[in-house]
Amino acid sequence: MATKVLITGTGSGFGRGIAFGLAKDSNYKVIATTQDYAQIFPLEQEAKKLGLKNIEFDKLDVTSADSRSKAADWDVDVLLNNAGISEGGSVLDIPAKAIDAQLQTNVIGPIALTQIIARKMIERKSGRIIFMSSVAGLTVDPFSGAYSASKHAVEAFAEALYKETRPYDVDVLTINPGPFLTGFNDRMFETYRNWGEDTPKPVFDYSKLNFPHEQYDPQIVIDEAITIIKAKDPMYRNVLPKSIIEDQKSQLADIWTRKAKDGAGETNELVSKAGSIAKETPVE
Repeated sequence: MATKVLITGTGSGFGRGIAFGLAKDSNYKVIATTQDYAQIFPLEQEAKKLGLKNIEFDKLDVTSADSRSKAADWDVDVLLNNAGISEGGSVLDIPAKAIDAQLQTNVIGPIALTQIIARKMIERKSGRIIFMSSVAGLTVDPFSGAYSASKHAVEAFAEALYKETRPYDVDVLTINPGPFLTGFNDRMFETYRNWGEDTPKPVFDYSKLNFPHEQYDPQIVIDEAITIIKAKDPMYRNVLPKSIIEDQKSQLADIWTRKAKDGAGETNELVSKAGSIAKETPVE
């Protein structure tokens, strides 16, 4: 019998690539979901063009309780919590409504969905729950405080769930992508346009800022995620690309020796870079 995999947020980016890549393997049945119905038709057309018969598409808005409830009938073997948004802006400027949207989509909705799916896995004592987290759940950049907060919360829930599900043979793990060229990171630096005229004048001029990192080929994450889904016993934390793992560890270590006045009177390196780097700059 084919392993049934539910993937949220498959309208674009990693989710789309993982869903189609996994569906090429007849040992897997993929349920690929999107936030709204308008995204489904082009996905169905692509699946038809590729000759994929073991993938189906449905609407699942993780922020809607009614939408999440349908997942109770799917009885999946693997859940990949991939749906997410990125709200950019300094902690000084970002409106509360943007922070709320960030947490509803990236944290509260996915955890509520996980509760529905996990209960069935607990009953049968098998299953795998994967959170598409981020290196932003481990370290923090300027202008991504809200997004990082959501991913730090995901990390906390994943760690707790991992410990709570040990008696039931349910796997829990995270995938932590760094900067990848899917458009997701660059859109983060455009969300200030949605703040509205009633927002106080911002401290920073976001029209002059871009995502402050060179970005990798997203196929790296797509291929590795498929490998992780299929693996018998994958690692709990999966930082990608693997070449940035040591840098992440170094950043975490630096926090333990940082003093409150370190860097006072200076512009943070990444704040400066955000003002000079071009959009969608690839890693060379």
